[in-house]
Amino acid sequence: MQNRMMITGAGSGLGREIALRWAREGWQLALSDVSEPGLQDTLKRVREAGGDGFVQRCDVRDYSQLTAFAQACEVKLGGIDVIVNNAGVASGGFFAELSLEDWDWQIAINLMGVVKGCKAFLPLLEKSKGRIINIASMAALMQSPAMSNYNVAKAGVVALSESLLVELKQQEVGVHVVCPSFFQTNLLDSFRGPTPAMKAQVGKLLESSPISAADIADYIYQRVAAGEFMILPHEQGRMAWALKQKNPQLLYDEMTTMADKMRAKAQAVKG
Repeated sequence: MQNRMMITGAGSGLGREIALRWAREGWQLALSDVSEPGLQDTLKRVREAGGDGFVQRCDVRDYSQLTAFAQACEVKLGGIDVIVNNAGVASGGFFAELSLEDWDWQIAINLMGVVKGCKAFLPLLEKSKGRIINIASMAALMQSPAMSNYNVAKAGVVALSESLLVELKQQEVGVHVVCPSFFQTNLLDSFRGPTPAMKAQVGKLLESSPISAADIADYIYQRVAAGEFMILPHEQGRMAWALKQKNPQLLYDEMTTMADKMRAKAQAVKG
C-alpha cells in the first residue's frame, strides 16, 4: 500500500468528504467528477487537509474516460491502492410513472458506472493488491416504495460487490460495499422524478438526518481499516437490516403502509 486513492463523484457530498478523510492521513488522491469547479474546490481542501493529488473530469457512463483516468493514475501516481466508486444520482417515483428513460439513466450511472469503474481499475488493483470501496445505499437492502429504479441499481452494486469479494480473494484485492441511509448531502441536485412532491419528500428526509457526509466518511474509514465487507453507517439502518433478515414480511407490511401514505399525500397535493 502506497496510499493512493481514486474517487468518482469527488466534486461534492460524500465523495468530497471521503477525499478529505483520507487526505488527513496524507494520502495521494485522484479525484474525478463531471463538475470541474467542484473538483477544483475539493483538491484545494484536500491540500489544506494534508493530502495531495490531481483532478480529472470523468463521466462514469463513458468507459473510455474511466480507462483514461486509470492511465493518468498510473502515470502520475505510479498506480492505485484504493478505488471508491461513489458517483451517483437520485431518482424517485412510483413504477407506473417512471419512464424507461428514467430506468436507463439510473442504471447507466448508479450501476454500470460502478461496473465500469471496477473494470477499468482492476489491473492496477491486482498489481497493488488494493481495495475496492463501492458506495451503494440502504435502498439496496430495504427497497422503499416509489424508488424502484434507484433500489434496483443500488441492489446491483451490492450483488456486484458480493461477486467481487469472492472472485478477487485469490488476487488479494479487498472489497467493501457501503450502504448509507439518507444523510445531509446535495444528492437532490441530481434528482430526477415524475413529480415535484416526490422530490420535496426526499428533501425532507435528507434534511432531517442526524448524520452528515463527514460522519459517514469517518465511519467508512474505520470500518475499512477493520476489514468489514458490508458497511452500514446508520444505526437505524443496521437495526432495519437485522429486522429484515429476521422477519422480512414485517418489513414488507411496513413498506406497503408507507406506499399507501405516499400515494394519499400525492393525491392530496393534486387536489
